[in-house]
Amino acid sequence: MSSQDVNAFAGPPPLRGGTQDMFYAQSNIVPLPVITRTKGIYMWDEDGNEYIDASSGPVVSNIGHGNERVAEAMAQQAKQLDFAYSRVARHRPNLALTDRIATLAGPGFERVALSSGGSEAMEIAIKFVRQYVVATGQPKRRHLLTCLPSYHGGTIATLGMSGDEALGDFFDGFGMTSHKVPAPLTYRLPEPHTPESYAQFALDALEAKIYELGPDTVLAFAIEPVGGLATGCVVPPPAYFEGIRDICSRHGIFLIFDEVLCGTGRTGQFLNAHYYPDALPDIVVMAKGLGSGYAPLGATLFPAHLVDQLSTLTGFGFSHTYNANPITCATGLAVLDEYERLNLIDNAAAVGDYLKERVWAMTDEFPIIGDVRGQGLLLGIELVADPVSKQPMTADFLPTEKIRIHGLNNGLIIYSRRTAGGKYGDWFLLSPPLTITQAECDELLRRLRAAFIDFVSDWKGCQ
Repeated sequence: MSSQDVNAFAGPPPLRGGTQDMFYAQSNIVPLPVITRTKGIYMWDEDGNEYIDASSGPVVSNIGHGNERVAEAMAQQAKQLDFAYSRVARHRPNLALTDRIATLAGPGFERVALSSGGSEAMEIAIKFVRQYVVATGQPKRRHLLTCLPSYHGGTIATLGMSGDEALGDFFDGFGMTSHKVPAPLTYRLPEPHTPESYAQFALDALEAKIYELGPDTVLAFAIEPVGGLATGCVVPPPAYFEGIRDICSRHGIFLIFDEVLCGTGRTGQFLNAHYYPDALPDIVVMAKGLGSGYAPLGATLFPAHLVDQLSTLTGFGFSHTYNANPITCATGLAVLDEYERLNLIDNAAAVGDYLKERVWAMTDEFPIIGDVRGQGLLLGIELVADPVSKQPMTADFLPTEKIRIHGLNNGLIIYSRRTAGGKYGDWFLLSPPLTITQAECDELLRRLRAAFIDFVSDWKGCQ
């Protein structure tokens, strides 16, 4: 190598390792504080700045941070039994956790397959129903239906199920995608639609797609009963759930509820499906709040008759190394103990209503709030340039990034990013831990108001 070549490599050595954001786009303008400690709804960075975790990370820290009971349960389990692989052994924490989940979920969800998170849990659901139809002589059933927009996970398969047009180039000639039907949106609808009439439009589109593909070729329809970041927490009208249940039942199609965000009590019921007892899904996918950030944990809930029937045929033999890890199971049990001890599901319903009402009350002062939607403590706040026309803000302003920046400057950590290229609008999630009190909500709202003041000033300065 010449001296010129050596000089080309002069300078400090490259950083080895690095935090996960090393993989993200360098164009990101939002600072990432280095968090050093947490407690309850609060987080502190290495400079001593205090933040309220206003979105529970990505809607995961349901029982709040720094729970000593959960930490102790994890430590005790690690001392007694750290690992046992499900293909060669059984263990009691697995049995206890699945029994607890099935009891809380109620009839129709007697079997629980554990996993390491939401994407894995969704893949278990899809692999199971595919294995089931193959084993029962229905191999033509291979098509998956999902909504546009939607989000169902971060693996290649679950990204293909997600409804985000921005992924078009990624999947072109590379991966399989599901067939998309309109999501039952409730805001910025084409004239003369109401949320109810648009829900019927979405139902009609679902059935039309089934007939287009052939009813005997459709495997499953998966939907978020309360949307996540992809839709800004859309809650469809109740008649929509009755409609999809009827359509799927008539055509022998599995109905899957993706409750990774909205499950485990966040919307005021253990399962969001419990709001629709006459339209229960066949399968429920859960994660996030089930482990509440203390351990990676997902669960896929099935009726006993399906699992037991398949076990007499081929069985369902797909597994992952860390499925039903003893420490994770002990964590899940301790988390659910805290739900009961702290009455978190009822708190999510009551405090969620309070928080939603108070944010709506800000709209006169801040007309950039176009919509406040969601259920319980899973709320989406849509940002608009004009509340009458519902016109979104310009893309070059980067509203989803700017609200995060102004949130940080005022002591709030907010979860938001532009989805589908902003086609459906811009919003951020307001989903604090379910432990939040009304007094803590008032402090969150005080900081949010300060963030809105700075955000509006920034927006006006760009006009």
